[in-house]
Amino acid sequence: MIYQHFSRRSYYGGNWASFSFSGLLSWLKEHQENSDIVNECPAWQEKIHENEEAIALSRTDKTIQHVEVFCYACQDLHEDVEEAGALQKNHASVTSVNCTEAADSACLPVEDESLRTTSCEIPAEQTPSSDPERALEVNDVQVTGEKENCCDDNTCVPSTAAKETSENVPVAEDTAEQPKKNRITYSQIIKEGRRFNIDLVSKLLYSRGLLIDLLIKSNVSRYAEFKNITRILAFREGRVKQVPCSRADVFNSKQLTMVEKRMLMKFLTFCMEYEEHPDEYKAYEEITFSEYLKTQKLTPSLQYFVLHSMAMTSETGSSTIDGLKATKNFLHSLGRYGNTPFLFPLYGQGELPQCFCRMCAVFGGIYCLRHSVQCLVVDKESGKCKAIIDQYGQRIISKHFLVEDSYLSENTCAHVQYRQISRAILITDRSVLKTDSDQQISILTVPAEEPGTFAVRVIELCSSTMTCMKGSYLVHLTCTSSKTAREDLEPVVQKLFTPYTETEIENEEIEKPRLLWGLYFNMRDSSDVNRNTYNDLPSNVYVCSGPDCALGNDNAVKQAEALFQQICPNEDFCPPPPNPEDIILDGDSLQPEASESSALPEASSETPKESSNLRNPEEPSK
Repeated sequence: MIYQHFSRRSYYGGNWASFSFSGLLSWLKEHQENSDIVNECPAWQEKIHENEEAIALSRTDKTIQHVEVFCYACQDLHEDVEEAGALQKNHASVTSVNCTEAADSACLPVEDESLRTTSCEIPAEQTPSSDPERALEVNDVQVTGEKENCCDDNTCVPSTAAKETSENVPVAEDTAEQPKKNRITYSQIIKEGRRFNIDLVSKLLYSRGLLIDLLIKSNVSRYAEFKNITRILAFREGRVKQVPCSRADVFNSKQLTMVEKRMLMKFLTFCMEYEEHPDEYKAYEEITFSEYLKTQKLTPSLQYFVLHSMAMTSETGSSTIDGLKATKNFLHSLGRYGNTPFLFPLYGQGELPQCFCRMCAVFGGIYCLRHSVQCLVVDKESGKCKAIIDQYGQRIISKHFLVEDSYLSENTCAHVQYRQISRAILITDRSVLKTDSDQQISILTVPAEEPGTFAVRVIELCSSTMTCMKGSYLVHLTCTSSKTAREDLEPVVQKLFTPYTETEIENEEIEKPRLLWGLYFNMRDSSDVNRNTYNDLPSNVYVCSGPDCALGNDNAVKQAEALFQQICPNEDFCPPPPNPEDIILDGDSLQPEASESSALPEASSETPKESSNLRNPEEPSK
C-alpha cells in the first residue's frame, strides 16, 4: 500500500505543529488574512463525469478563532530587527515602538480588531548559568532535568532530533547583543526567534501512556529526544507550591505532617489497586471524586493535592471512578523515566508528527506540503469515493481516503457541534516558582473559581527544552472553552504574572514573573465528534480529529489505531520496522539508495549529554 499525504499548509502537523517566533508570526498573519488559500483550478467542476458527484472541501482553515496578541517588551526604534541567521520571511511585520509612549501602542499592525498588541518595557533576569544538574538515569537511558549544557556562549550543537526545516533549528551563532540594563526587549526576542519552538497544542507524555509505548514499539523514538518534567506545582491560597508526588518526595516534604504523610501513602496505595477492592468505592460511584475524597479521612490540603495535582480533574466534572482511574494512571507512570510521570520532547510537541513523517518517508510514504485538495469524487453507483481533484485539476485515484476534520465544508459539518479549547502562549522572564535551579520544567493546575468555567492547565518550559531563549520561559495555558480564550485565561494570567509598567522603580523586586509577550486563541476540539453526524460521507472516507484538550495523547493514539484497523483489518498497528537496507522491492535484491538511510543516523551517535532517546527501560540493554 502506498501512502500519499496532501496538506494545504507549508508545515507538518497541522494544529499539532511547532513554530519559531517568526514562524508563529507568519502563522498569525495567515489566519489574519486567510492567505493560506492557494491558487485553485477554477474549472474543477468540469473534471466530474456524468456518473460521478463531488463533495467540495473547505478552502480555509476555520479551526482557529479569537486571536489576540499582546507585546509588553520594548522595541528599540533605531534597530532594524531581523531574526539571526534566518532566511527572508513574509512574517507579520513589527513596527518600532517608543517605550515612553502609551501602553496601548501597537507592536504589530492591527488589521483585525481581534489582533491587538500593547507595549511596555520589561527587565530580564540574569542569563542562566551553564552548570549541569544531576541527570536522571534509568538503566542505559538518561532522561534529564539538567541545564542546557550542549550549548556554550557561541555555539549550539543541534541534536539528531534537529528540524527538517531551517526555521526551527537552533541558531548557530548567538548574534544578539545583551541589551542595556539586562532587559529582554522585543528586538532580542526577534533576533533569538529561532531558539523558540512554540507549540500550538500543549501536551505532555505519560511515561506509561499509549504514545510512549507506540514510539518504542514502532522505533519512531529514534528520531526524538525527551526531558523529564521536574516539578508538579499547585496553586492554593494565592500562592504556588511544589507538590510531593513520589514516595521519597512525600516523606521528605516539609509541607506535610507525619500523620498527613501516612494518610496520603495509605490512600495512594489503595488507588494503585482500587479495582481489587470494589467494596471500598462502589457506594460512592454516583458522587464526584471531590466529594469522595472528603470521605477518605484526608486533610483539606491532601484532598486538594490529589484532586488538582495528581488526578488533575475538576471538582464538579469527574466521577469517583474517573478520579480513581486518573490517580492510578498518574502513580503508574511514576519512576519509569524520572521522578515525575511526564516527559516532554525536545524542540516541542510538534517534533512528534515530524518523527512519524520521517519514518513513513523512509518506507515509501509521499508528503506534499502546500498542496490542497478541492473535492472528493464519488461514484454514484457504488456510493464510494474513487478519487480526489487537487489544486491543479489532477485526479488522484485511491481506495481509501483519510480526511482531517478541518478540511470538511460547512455543508458536510452542518449538524456537528464542536467544543473549543482556550489557549494562551506567554513568554516570561522567570519561573512562577523560583528555586536554586533556573532550568525547571513544571506543570501547574489552577482550579476553576466560578460555575461554568474550567480548571486551567499551565505548562512552563525552560530554555533546556529547546523551546525558548536563555533567560526566558515559555508558558502554555490550556482549558476547555466557556468564552473566548482571553476571557477564560486572562484571570489566571493576572494571578501568576505581571506586565512591566513605567511606574515601576528600577530596582524594585517584583514577586511575580514579568510578561514579555502573549498570545490568546481558541482552537476547535473535534475529538468527540461521531462520524455519523457528518452529512453524506462515503464509507471509504475516514475522518480524523484535531487535538483534544486532554493532557496526554491517548485519544490520538486510540483514534489512529481504530482508523488503521478499519482500513487494514487484521494488520499489526505500527509494527517494528525492518532496517531500510534489508528491504527488497518488487523482488529486486537492490537495496534502497544509501542517501535514504544515511540521512537518518541512529540518534545515539550524536545525542547531547543533556537529553536522551527513548526506549523501554524494562528491556535489557543491547
